[in-house]
Amino acid sequence: MSPIDANSGAGTASAPGAGPATRSGSGSGADRRLRPNPGSDCEDTLDLRLPDQFMALGVDRGPSRSRAAAPTVFDAREALTDASHDQVAGAPDGPADPPESPADAIAGSVVRPGIARGDDLLDDVADWGATPTPVGLFHLVPVDPSRDLPLVARWMNDPAVAVFWDLAGDVSVTERHLWAQLAGDGRSVSCLGVLDGTPMSYWEIYRADLDPLARHYPARPHDTGIHLLIGGVADRGRGIGSALLRAVADLVLDRRPSCSRVVAEPDLRNIPSVASFLNAGFRFSAEVDLPEKRAALMIRDRVLRRVLQHHHSL
Repeated sequence: MSPIDANSGAGTASAPGAGPATRSGSGSGADRRLRPNPGSDCEDTLDLRLPDQFMALGVDRGPSRSRAAAPTVFDAREALTDASHDQVAGAPDGPADPPESPADAIAGSVVRPGIARGDDLLDDVADWGATPTPVGLFHLVPVDPSRDLPLVARWMNDPAVAVFWDLAGDVSVTERHLWAQLAGDGRSVSCLGVLDGTPMSYWEIYRADLDPLARHYPARPHDTGIHLLIGGVADRGRGIGSALLRAVADLVLDRRPSCSRVVAEPDLRNIPSVASFLNAGFRFSAEVDLPEKRAALMIRDRVLRRVLQHHHSL
């Protein structure tokens, strides 16, 4: 099995449009490109109204957006880019400031009115704790780039991962992605998946209803998305991905009582990934045309949870 892939809509926490993680993008005509699965729940594809919370965040809604509608969190690196542009445009010359590291940029971030830093949009992922699974004791641990960057960057450079995640290359590519998550307002959290004490997978838990993905499907308030890759080749193709997807979906529904659905959007070409979601209790809802790929919209419903648990126990 190829690495489990649910990428493309990772809600980059710094701002929806910043960095390589935001791959769901924007675009008009989402209603024309949403292809429902014949026989699926039709209500999934009828109402394309964006949630009020999504609109309140000032998420980028297209090139006509004014600066007043900018994302809630202003990254200090954006300020450096603006300052550099001003100098080219004829602003007074002065000594050039040394470039900031991603960590320095986070330290200098300015929080705009709206969502304040510290507001937890995902109900404290760091405190969700360990959960038993058929393959071992599993724990989501928020990524610390200063500690975890070499490991995650190595996984991203695995050719089987790179084809779907698009974060291969120099370690700085992955570094920018991880720091962007930490610099954001908390709508997306990067985690290591630790199985029986060993880091073996990379996860992004994100608010799908506050992500650009919400433009491409009828999002409900508090929809929570999952992105996943299995790092080690030895952990692929053995059913581990399905077991962990089921466990994490259960964690989301346990720890986020306001969330009624867990969603994912794996690349349709990644058949093993789609199969793993199906085996984990997700249902295929529709094909969704995103700017960079055609995705399978996978949904795990809270209302079907007891049925799935009963079936799984048989």
